[in-house]
Amino acid sequence: MISQTFSNIAETQRRGRLACMCRRAARSANLLGAAAVATFLASSGTVGNAAENSLRVAQEHHACSVVLGLDPSDREYDTCIRSLDRSLAEWDQLQMVQASRRECSEKGLAPGTSAFAVCVVNSEQSEANTGGYRAIGPVR
Repeated sequence: MISQTFSNIAETQRRGRLACMCRRAARSANLLGAAAVATFLASSGTVGNAAENSLRVAQEHHACSVVLGLDPSDREYDTCIRSLDRSLAEWDQLQMVQASRRECSEKGLAPGTSAFAVCVVNSEQSEANTGGYRAIGPVR
């Protein structure tokens, strides 16, 4: 009887660990899915105006709720939205920096020089003053 009890306890613990591992795997899959969606959204173009902002927000919500299957009332959904938004904002910033560097190179300025650095900073500041939006080509 005692060995049966220990066997039941061991089986329960094994199931508990398995359930925990399954939940972790599901979360990891959701995060990987979110990263893939962020990459897709970022590659579809840089945000340009208020209409595109609302489109991006709609795409973020679609990605988290439909693609990843998260319930909008759950905490994971909020985390997904914040993560996608942060990732896309970082992507936009990277695109702006690369565009600024490209512009300065096209003006004949050499990377590593103070004139190049000043040009990049000025270009980024002018982008920030205009809302930071403009058409940016593919990453080179």
